[in-house]
Order: sequence, then structure tokens, then C-alpha cells
Amino acid sequence: MEDPKHYPFLSNGALPVPGVDDSAEFFSTVKSMHIMGMTNEDFSSIFRIVSAVMLFGSMQFRQERNSDQATLPDNTVAQKISHLLGLSVTEMTKAFLKPRIKVGRDFVTKAQTKEQVEFAVEAISKACYERMFRWLVNRINRSLDRTKRQGASFIGILDMAGFEIFELNSFEQLCINYTNEKLQQLFNHTMFILEQEEYQREGIEWKFIDFGLDLQPTIDLIDKPMGIMALLDEECWFPKATDKTFVEKLVGAHSVHPKFMKTDFRYVADFAIIHYAGKVDYSAAKWLMKNMDPLNENVVSLLQASQDPFVCHIWKDAEIVGMAQQALTDTQFGARTRKGMFRTVSQLYKEQLAKLMVTLRNTNPNFVRCIIPNHEKRAGKIDAPLVLDQLRCNGVLEGIRICRQGFPNRIPFQEFRQRYELLTPNAIPKGFMDGKKACEKMVCIFIFMNLNQK
Repeated sequence: MEDPKHYPFLSNGALPVPGVDDSAEFFSTVKSMHIMGMTNEDFSSIFRIVSAVMLFGSMQFRQERNSDQATLPDNTVAQKISHLLGLSVTEMTKAFLKPRIKVGRDFVTKAQTKEQVEFAVEAISKACYERMFRWLVNRINRSLDRTKRQGASFIGILDMAGFEIFELNSFEQLCINYTNEKLQQLFNHTMFILEQEEYQREGIEWKFIDFGLDLQPTIDLIDKPMGIMALLDEECWFPKATDKTFVEKLVGAHSVHPKFMKTDFRYVADFAIIHYAGKVDYSAAKWLMKNMDPLNENVVSLLQASQDPFVCHIWKDAEIVGMAQQALTDTQFGARTRKGMFRTVSQLYKEQLAKLMVTLRNTNPNFVRCIIPNHEKRAGKIDAPLVLDQLRCNGVLEGIRICRQGFPNRIPFQEFRQRYELLTPNAIPKGFMDGKKACEKMVCIFIFMNLNQK
């Protein structure tokens, strides 16, 4: 096996973790996948895609001196990739270097710069992995459905991942933090608002607080009309738009928004958002390019016609309309929305998140809070300030505060009576079913007994 550092996409990986055997973890993962019904053919398909994705990052392109055309001096890596994906190496390299785009009724060959080719390669790599991962999730879900039909029971669990707050954050972090903002709002509603409604039904004196409102201004800032994502989409349709013009438009539209902050010019960050978890600084570098994330139509067509059945399967539903073609045939704002029109990454992301939220609202979710004990990944070590900060950010401490003001533990009356009636015999007449009055009477007797003992 080659050193992971030889693969650019893994250049920051291969960090040893004390007490973790990567080889043993790999075999445990494979064993788990076998249990879920994966076949040897499934494993071969998965590993071919993963290998191709890693190799994509090793393709070395160069820029010709006197033109905008990029070149691939050595196609050794390209040959390996094409073999893994069932493609023609000649057609694949041509699709990246000189893609054919439709202008009106005719097709023309477009010269690609080194930066454009590298971005297209990264976009295809990411899409290959995403489609393989989606297939894997669906495959596992089918196995779970079969097991469920056979009589086993399952509990729906939502893994509440944390916010991503690095020293400098980009478009990916905004999408992740926006998702967690929505999930946090659902968590607050499910845990806190429903808890308060229960207090009201039980007659507890309580001033109702809408904890979901704390997150709504930030959510609106990101996803409402004229919000950050809407303005980003709008800028993608202007031929001369840049990351700088996008930031200027953001500042002009949201300079007085309570959750938006323009950072000081001395810092690298372009703006900051006040999330539920705290202030996050964002750099808008390459946001327009990432939001368009145009998949090379020529390469997608090759993948859909691949000689590898698995590659064909995971790409069969891809519907791509190129940004260049769309820009030439539509208005510069992209106002018309017909079938097949190019959609930005933020639009696709919002659609997927909306579907997830609908699903979650129609279920009774069980939340699991993932807490990082330390940044060293060391067993048995608890970094108290780190853990406390996570508990504060994800609303656990807020939940404890609310529960302490009400009745944190509740059980059905019949169970309560069966368990504690022995301590207060004859306190409740047989057949008496007013649970609230009965419980109040029993609690008063308990208190009286304790006072007498003291």
C-alpha cells in the first residue's frame, strides 16, 4: 500500500490516533457491512469508486504558455482512473481538457485553463463519492427494511452533529451550520416547547417561552429571499461577478441585521454570522465557483455510458444542464425555472434539507448528542471546558434549566400508585382514579412522614 501522502486528496490525512488500529477498524467495518448483506461484488464496486476518487487528485495538469489551454503531460494516473471507472482514457481526458458545449444549435470545443480543469476534476470526484455514498445508504436502508418486516423493531435516531467553527470558515461550513441551525430549532421545539405544553396541561405555573425564536433570525438571514444564499445565487448569474462583489452586496443588504457582522478589514474573514453556537467568521473566497460547482457534462455522459454496471447505476439519474449553455440561452438572472434548468449547490442543498425537515416533523425523533471529550482523540481524557462549551452550544444546559423548573420525572398514575401505595396504606380509596388529586395527597403524606421523622 502506498503512503497516503502520495495522494493530494489525503495529504492532510494518515494522522496516527493513540490506541486506534486502522487495520482492525477496517476489518470491523467490512464485517459490519457483511452483516448488512453486502456482497463481494458490492465491496469491489465501492473500493473501485473510492480508489478512483483518490487518484483523481493525483492528475497533474499544466498551463500552456501562450494560450488558455491546459494540458496533461502524463496520463498514467488517468489510465488507472479510466480503468477503474470503465471509461476510455482518451475520451475522459478530452472531456476535461476540451469539453464540447452547446451554443444555440451547434456544439463548440471550449479551451479550459488549468484552474478550470482542476476544479472540474474536484467536482466530479466529489460527485462520484457522493453518489456512491448515497447508494450505500439506500442499500443499508433496504436491508433494515427487510429486517423490520421480519419482526425486528427499530428506533429512529437523529445524530445531532455539532457546528463547525474553525479559525476561518468557507461555503461548506455555512451549509453545515445552516443545517444544524434548523436541526437545533427542531430539537428546541421537540424538547422544550412540548415540555412546556405538558406543564400547562398539568396546571404548573409557567411563563411560556418560544425557544425556537432564538434561531429564526439566523435562519432567515441565510435562507430567506434576499438572504445570503439567495444573493449568492443571484451573483452566480452575473458574468462579471466576483467574490468581492458578492460580499459588497451582502454588506449592503444586511449591515444592520442583528445576526450579521462585517469583519474588520485587517482580518482575512469577509463577514461573520451569529449562530446559535456562537459567532462564526466566514471567508467568501471561491463561493461563486463552489455554488455553481458545474459538473462537466461531457464527463457525466461518459460515466452514464460506462462499461462498469455499478458506475452506470449510480450516475443514471444525473440531469445536468451546463452553466455555460444555460447562461447563453436564458436571462442573466436565470429567472425562468423550467424542467432541467441548472440549479446551484445552495438550491439543491436547501431542497434536500427541506425534505429532511418534513420527514423529521412527521416522526417522533430520538436525539443523540455527540460530545467530543478531547481534541487528541485520547481514551479516558475529558477536557472539561471543551465539553461544557459543547453542552452550552447544543442546548443541553438550557434543557436542564427548563426541566428543573418543572417536573423532570413523570410516570403514569397507576404505576406511581402501585409503587408507593405501600408507604401510605388507605390514603387513596379503592377505585379512586383522579390521578392528580391522589398524587397530591400521597405526596403530602410523604412530606408529613419525613417531618415527623426529623
